[in-house]
Amino acid sequence: MKTKISVLLVLFLMSVGVHAQIDRSKQPEPGPAPKITLENPQEFQLKNGIKVLVVENHKLPKVTFSLRLDNKPITEGNKAGVSSLLSSMLGNGTTSIPKDKFNDEIDFLGARLGFGSQSGYASSLTKYSSRILELMADAAINPLLTEEEFQKSKDQLIEGLKSQEKSVDAIASRVGNALSYGKNNPYGEFTTEETVNNITLQDVKDFYTTYFIPNNAYLVVVGDVDFKSVKKAITKDFGKWKKGADITTATPATTANVTATQIDFVDAPNAVQSNVVVTNNVDLKMNDPDYFAAKIANYILGGGGEGYLFKNLREEHAYTYGAYSSLRDSRYNAGRFEASSQVRNAVTDSAAVQILNEIKRIKTELVDPKDLESAKAKYVGSFVMALEKPETVAEYALNIKLNDLPKDFYETYLEKINALTPADIQKAANKYFKSENARIIIVGKGSDVLTNLEKTGVPIKYYDKYATPVEKPTYEVALPADMTVEKVLQSYIAAIGGKDKLDAVNTINIVAEAELQPGVMMNLDIKKTSKKQFAQEIVAMGQSVMKTVMDSKSGYVVMQGQKKEMTEEEITKSISEAAPFPELNYLNNGVTLESIENIDGENAYKIKVSEELSAFYSVESGLKLKEERSTPMGSASLFYSDYKDVNGIKFPYKLSQTMGPQKFDFVVKDLKINEGITDEDFK
Repeated sequence: MKTKISVLLVLFLMSVGVHAQIDRSKQPEPGPAPKITLENPQEFQLKNGIKVLVVENHKLPKVTFSLRLDNKPITEGNKAGVSSLLSSMLGNGTTSIPKDKFNDEIDFLGARLGFGSQSGYASSLTKYSSRILELMADAAINPLLTEEEFQKSKDQLIEGLKSQEKSVDAIASRVGNALSYGKNNPYGEFTTEETVNNITLQDVKDFYTTYFIPNNAYLVVVGDVDFKSVKKAITKDFGKWKKGADITTATPATTANVTATQIDFVDAPNAVQSNVVVTNNVDLKMNDPDYFAAKIANYILGGGGEGYLFKNLREEHAYTYGAYSSLRDSRYNAGRFEASSQVRNAVTDSAAVQILNEIKRIKTELVDPKDLESAKAKYVGSFVMALEKPETVAEYALNIKLNDLPKDFYETYLEKINALTPADIQKAANKYFKSENARIIIVGKGSDVLTNLEKTGVPIKYYDKYATPVEKPTYEVALPADMTVEKVLQSYIAAIGGKDKLDAVNTINIVAEAELQPGVMMNLDIKKTSKKQFAQEIVAMGQSVMKTVMDSKSGYVVMQGQKKEMTEEEITKSISEAAPFPELNYLNNGVTLESIENIDGENAYKIKVSEELSAFYSVESGLKLKEERSTPMGSASLFYSDYKDVNGIKFPYKLSQTMGPQKFDFVVKDLKINEGITDEDFK
């Protein structure tokens, strides 16, 4: 026992001595930066031109193969989209293996295999690596390019384009690229339904024959392989790939920035938020001496939650959920800087001004050394973590080759980052963030935002959603002198079936679904009765996301398992909306006719139902096109389209819900009138 006490006493005294030597008033000195060691790839080249880089790593029984065709940027012209179609068709079988059998074997191996129009990727466990390499080579050399698969891919591409038709993000990206680079530049051209319809299967085959060739190809192998064995296997499988004719594509010309900052505005009448992008082209390459300073300058400006932009637009002004920036380098003079955010309509002009202010700040004020050290630490942390991924190692190995980088580029990466000073950051910011020669690309609802944008004093040019110059949009459409709110509502009631038919409806049950993400559906179930009863539930992945139940006297909302009783005021406000056809009650609720606005290219009467709710009815057809509701989080819109007849009454079969940057298209799958609903549904 005495011995045990002595040992405990010694340990206690040792711990006291250790703690006594620590000065807790001082922050601990950072340890040395981790040493980065990347294996130098072993290399060989096949007769057909493929250059192979092999990085052996025996830590895990896994192998990845990364194929890259190093062609210069390609202009597709009036057949833009042909490369996208090729991408979707490659890797879906070969001339000797049917699509289903091909995909089943990959699944059986637990492997991954995919292609782009200029790339390919495969990974598997070591014991299956020979077979996955065979399948990858077969798919690259003998693709199954059939008319059936072509039509499927074409239909999917067109459907995707249609779904982006009203997307503010898609419009901003398309217009930004087109204006920055030019529509005839590989980086500025865009795909449309028209260009896709110009494409034939033969065009896809010709594109493959011309550009998907081994002449300038690189294959990077990373993982648990033996160099001699993998060289033999690659020579056998990829050596069959026939060399093509040399590609003579010219390097795209550098696009000049505008001579003075300007706003390039695109009107999106249905936008509930504005997309604001401040952008300029840059000539930045990975082997430039100030590459690291430029990347850290961008990270400090808008790399995340600690960035200047985020702190200003979100934390200080509450304009948005987030604000970020990016700085893209390019071997082909196609680098670009962007600072962007999605903001409420009411603060569009203010957000643009604040973005410019933060760019000016990093150019004129030295970065606080503490902020610089924090940015370095986070940037370094991301870099080190990325090294755990085999595809990152492959990318780095290839970058050294393609960008003419020194062999120790990544081994000295952290050293170069940590050596940066505030002066280096300021110098790089002044070189690459050209706020005095920037385009401020804004996609938003012009009727809400243009008046204030004009007050900024920055010249404004106007474009359509395909970057074609247009005249300044006009929003003042005079209401006919004899038009009243009663006439608008009566026109709507007549358009969907007439008052007699609507009065005969006691209950409605609508079931709809929307795609939350690829392959994941979200279900909507709405029940309404003429007794002022209302129930709505949204279910995603089998879980109830939100449920609302109400009758004329009480109600509740359940969200994420938490139940909240509705207040008397909330019930009173919701009663009129609970009816199967609220418009039958609007005339008794003091609604007013406000104006005529453009909704998706169609003029509509705007009726103010309450302080929170406005409804829009087509001038031409009388049908309801949209509802707009103000919420504490901003405005939300519900668009109505695809009207279909049910028992003599027209109902919208597509309900497009927007909330902030999110948009969900609910398609009605079932609609029942006067059946299947009881009082039990509202308890």
